[in-house]
Amino acid sequence: MVVNPSFPAKTIPEFIAYAKANPGKINMGSAGIGTSVHVAGELFKMMAGVDLVHVPYRGATPMLADLISGQVQVSFDNIFTSIEHVKDGKLRALAVTSQARSEVMPDTPTVGEFLPGFEASAVTGIGVPKNTPAEIIHTLNKEISAALADPRIKARLADLGGVPMSMAPADFAKLIAEETDKWAKVVKFSGAKVE
Repeated sequence: MVVNPSFPAKTIPEFIAYAKANPGKINMGSAGIGTSVHVAGELFKMMAGVDLVHVPYRGATPMLADLISGQVQVSFDNIFTSIEHVKDGKLRALAVTSQARSEVMPDTPTVGEFLPGFEASAVTGIGVPKNTPAEIIHTLNKEISAALADPRIKARLADLGGVPMSMAPADFAKLIAEETDKWAKVVKFSGAKVE
């Protein structure tokens, strides 16, 4: 969760208090309707009980440009696209949206430290067609898991704020089902529609 450096709130509690005192006056930028950045912001709105105005962009780059210039005040941007701007002082990180603190920003709290149960992580995985033979799935899983265990790949992902999660195909299917259920509720709350 990043804000323009001129934004008055410096912590999540201050942000929530400011948002409640100024309903509908804080613009929340996202990389587009339905993106992980958008729904993370909607989850925050739902759990914090605040009214933020969603401003969708066609990608992270134009959204970040407007966040840095102050056209929008907050975003729940993915860490890998905003971290350099935070390091350069062009943006201020209030919190990370993952369940645990980020290794690349260990002094930055999680949103969940202030809103218990809040967690919004963008998960990237690899899928195959439904009827792919089990031995092919096993081989792919084994090779991908080995790659994710490679110290160079782990280090590069960590530099970007990523956390490798190697898991069995059945566990990944379970995660997809749980995430689908969770985010369906957030999308319903937000009223977002496909355009």
